[in-house]
This record gives sequence, structure tokens and C-alpha cells, in this order.
Amino acid sequence: MTKTQRTATLTLDGKSYEFPVHTPVVGPEAFDIGKLYAEADVFTFDPSFTSTASCESTITYIDGDKGELLYRGYPIDQLAEKSHFLEVCYLLLYGELPTATELEDFENRVTRHTMLHEQMQNFFRGFRRDAHPMATMVGVVGAMSAFYHDSTDIGDPWQREVAAIRMIAKMPTIAAWAFKYSIGQPFIYPRNDLDYATNFLHMCFATPCESYEVDPILARAMDRIMTLHADHEQNASTSTVRLAGSSGANPFACIAAGIACLWGPAHGGANQACLEMLREIGTPDRIPEYIARAKDKDDPFRLMGFGHRVYKNFDPRAKVMKQSADEVLGLLGIENNPTLQVATELERIALEDDYFRDKKLYPNVDFYSGIILDAMGFPTSMFTPIFAVSRTVGWIAQWKEMIADPKQRIGRPRQLYIGAPHRDYVEVENR
Repeated sequence: MTKTQRTATLTLDGKSYEFPVHTPVVGPEAFDIGKLYAEADVFTFDPSFTSTASCESTITYIDGDKGELLYRGYPIDQLAEKSHFLEVCYLLLYGELPTATELEDFENRVTRHTMLHEQMQNFFRGFRRDAHPMATMVGVVGAMSAFYHDSTDIGDPWQREVAAIRMIAKMPTIAAWAFKYSIGQPFIYPRNDLDYATNFLHMCFATPCESYEVDPILARAMDRIMTLHADHEQNASTSTVRLAGSSGANPFACIAAGIACLWGPAHGGANQACLEMLREIGTPDRIPEYIARAKDKDDPFRLMGFGHRVYKNFDPRAKVMKQSADEVLGLLGIENNPTLQVATELERIALEDDYFRDKKLYPNVDFYSGIILDAMGFPTSMFTPIFAVSRTVGWIAQWKEMIADPKQRIGRPRQLYIGAPHRDYVEVENR
């Protein structure tokens, strides 16, 4: 709970109104305007809610000026370096790092829920083969409430727990099957002897024809991608999950809503847009042309994968992702891949160019994750589904926190109406 020590005074038409000022553990203070409309008969106007705290939360904190991201107080670089994804899932869900016994129990519960209901195969096959994997994921995740209706009562803490484990466990299987279906290959069932990231890669790239072993470097890179994308405060998709959940919708419907929001190119599609830009550049010798275009104020072109809306300094996730990118490219090589050659040279130029350094346009997490996923062999259509797999735990943690908040009511933003004033209906013959 935030502390309220001061008040802010608003004066309107000669009358003053006082509102509490909440002081968080870290970050800027917030005016509590919850009673503004009732007392002063006015709203605030904040398009996109960029200056509005929509909730109290103990999960994630971002300091864009410092380039800092904390999960439950722990710096993201420490977690990505020393932890692994399922341990981070436990941290986000329950607030503390697990003991060895707690972690083993949690990993066992997730691992033993990775299979999908067998009838869900029919649901996948109802889509066209050329359906985008994100379209498939939105439909399949939304349909989970029809297959797992014993965990849709949001008023039952145990059912909320079961739903949380099920979604974390089954989302990689759903994403991998959406991929397999889109390329015409048979579904690969999950294996309980593999860790979370390795299992996902195995389901994506194995076939019944021959044995397939996931390289530990690729598995570690995938685990880091998942860890770095697990949560990111009140972004668009997380806010969508919370808003849907505020109506009392079942958890599967809420997560499906989050996936639909994430699909947008301005949100989860950023790494795909970055890779498409690299392919548009084509070869390293064309980079100066695109650098010049990026610097030209009259040219609408901008370099994707550089800078960040929230981080006004270096994206803390990018530092860790760069290390993984170097390891993956070192394993797989880039000699015969012009796209990765362009990425490597563009990164070098951008980090040395005064224009980019002065404007703090550093490579962000989307730049490196796109490179890694492309090198692994994923098509760009799978980039956002992998993001959804990673972000599922954050969505669930935020949803559970919202459900448990006694102050939570159905979300209902207001508007600044600028349409026609009151007018009377005119009969059709008189118009």
C-alpha cells in the first residue's frame, strides 16, 4: 500500500479541492483524483493514459531515465544472468524467489500440465493452413475455457491457481502447434524430461522422422528471451488483460484478449518489424543510405529496433540479449546470412555514431531478439507468438493481483466528448 502524506490543491472557478498524494516505494508520486468527478464535476484528459496510474502493483517497476527494470525488486540483468525462466515465473506469481523445494514443486506442476486436451487438435485443424499463428493462438487460448471449465471460477483461489499453472504450462505447446500447423508438419507432443525452453524448441523443430537434440546455447538464449519479456509493467496488452479481467471474465478469455492486443505491430510486432527492415536494407553496403535517411527530418523512415518509448537510456534487457545474440551467432555463424551481416554491421555503426549516442538511440531488446529468432530458424510470423508465450506469466500475475485488490472495480475510462450537441430527430422527408 502506498503512503499518503501530503495533499494537492486544485482551484477551479474560485473553489479549491484537495486530493491525496500517494508516495510509492520508488518512482514519481501520484495525485489521487478518484473523487475529482464527484466533488468538482470535471474529468482529467490524458490520452493513452501516459500520465495516469491505473492501479497499485507490487510486480514490476521501470525507471526509463535510468534504464532500469525490476521484477519484484530484482534487477532484470541479475535474473537473466543467474536465474531461469520458471524460477522467474515463480517470483512474478508469488512475490519471492523460491526455495529449492518450492522451485522443484513448481517446475513439476508446470511440466505435468504441458499437454493439451486431445480434442484441441481438432480446433487447430479448423483454421486455414495459411492462418497467422497469432490468429490461431487467440482462438485456441480463448477456447481453453471450453476445455478446462473446472478452472474458470475467478472467485475460487484454487481455480485461479490451477488456471495460472495451466496457461504457463500449455502456452508453449499452443504456440509450437500453431507453428507446426502453419508449415504443414505433424504436432510434436511435449516431453517431461526437458526443461521449459528446450521443450518449446523441441516441439517447434523436431519431427517424427529422426531424433532432434536442442543445442544448450539455443535453449539458454530462448530462456533469456522468455525471462526478459516476462513482464513490463502496465503496457498495452497487460492493461488489456486487467481491463478484461475487471469485468469478471474468465482467465482464459482475459489472456486471449492480451494476445490479441500484443499482436499489434506497435507492441509485440516490433522485433518482426526490425527484422523486415534489416531485410529491406539487404546488404551491409546499403547501410549508410539508411543511416542518412534516419537522420533526415523530412524522411519518414526510421530505424526499427533502436530506442524505446519508455527507456530514455539503454534498454537494460538489450545488454543481456546482446550477449545471447553473440553466442547464438557464434554457434550458427552469419557468413551465408546477409540479414545477420546487416544487423551486425548496423549495430556497430549505431553504437559508434555520435548522432545515435547523443539521442540515446541504442539497440533495444527487439533488435537482438529478432536476430536470435531468425538465426534459430523461426519465421517472422512466430516472433509475436513467442513473445506471447513469454509474457503469459506477467499477464497472469497482473490478473491475479487485480482480482485480489479489494479496491478493484470494473474499468470504465471516461471521454472528452467533441461530437454534435443535443439535436432533435428530423423525419426522413424533411432532411
